[in-house]
Amino acid sequence: MDYSKPAITRASSIRVDLAQGHVAALKYLEKDCDSKVFNLGTGKGYYVIEMAKAFEAACGKRMPYKIAGRRAGDIASCYADASFAEKELGWKAKLYLAKMCEDLWCWQSYNPTGFSTEN
Repeated sequence: MDYSKPAITRASSIRVDLAQGHVAALKYLEKDCDSKVFNLGTGKGYYVIEMAKAFEAACGKRMPYKIAGRRAGDIASCYADASFAEKELGWKAKLYLAKMCEDLWCWQSYNPTGFSTEN
């Protein structure tokens, strides 16, 4: 791995953390109608291999993957700086990668077709 910081797939807070962040933003709007942008996330990037291992642990199954070189256009890292949300909203993600993967696996297990109404 030749990146100076972890490259990630889009990792965001689990639903409860994210919902609490949105509630905090709505409460903020009630007292200050000024439009502002808040990043809601953990503020930490993860290596793709960390994501794969966390999903394996969450689902209890081996996930096939292949380590390969960079693709053209790949960025070195991408993650949310949520410090403004913490400062202005008093919100900070509480749970991190392992719990995010467990939550996602649980949701997907109960919703195998995603948001589709077909079974």
